[in-house]
Amino acid sequence: MMGIAAVFWMFVVMFSIIGGFRGWAKEILVSFAMLLAIAIDVVLTTYVDAVKTLVINQPGSTSLILRSSLLLALAYFGYQTPGLPASITGKLAKDKLQDWMLGAILGALNGYLIVGSIWFYMHNAGYPLPYVTPPTDPETLRLVTYMAPGVLGVPTIYFVVIAAFVFVIIVFV
Repeated sequence: MMGIAAVFWMFVVMFSIIGGFRGWAKEILVSFAMLLAIAIDVVLTTYVDAVKTLVINQPGSTSLILRSSLLLALAYFGYQTPGLPASITGKLAKDKLQDWMLGAILGALNGYLIVGSIWFYMHNAGYPLPYVTPPTDPETLRLVTYMAPGVLGVPTIYFVVIAAFVFVIIVFV
């Protein structure tokens, strides 16, 4: 049986390789989509009482499916970026090696945001999937606390989303 931390790191490496081939301009849009998904989840579960009670009162698997569906939907649309215009790609991709390396770093970040968030939601739901065993290792349990939804709490996520939109306006517009 493979540990959940090993699966997490395998996905981060896989997303890093994919990000290297896609380039940093496309990967940054996925990163911002993931930050937006986490922000929507935080806002809905913090300020909307109906959603908060729905997530809390539902069985673990339903809560996991609801929260992960939003994240995966925005991940899907983030990866379905249209071809960027030549003026932007020429301006952004100065050197192919630099573009590949920064794309790989941002791809690893996207793997952390996507897979880590799902792991965090699964942990909060009590590992409701029958084929996933809850970790018992203290290091693995400590790693869950460093996943994005746990780190990006209520005031922090607002500043991160604002910074992301400022970046998009400055670089892409």
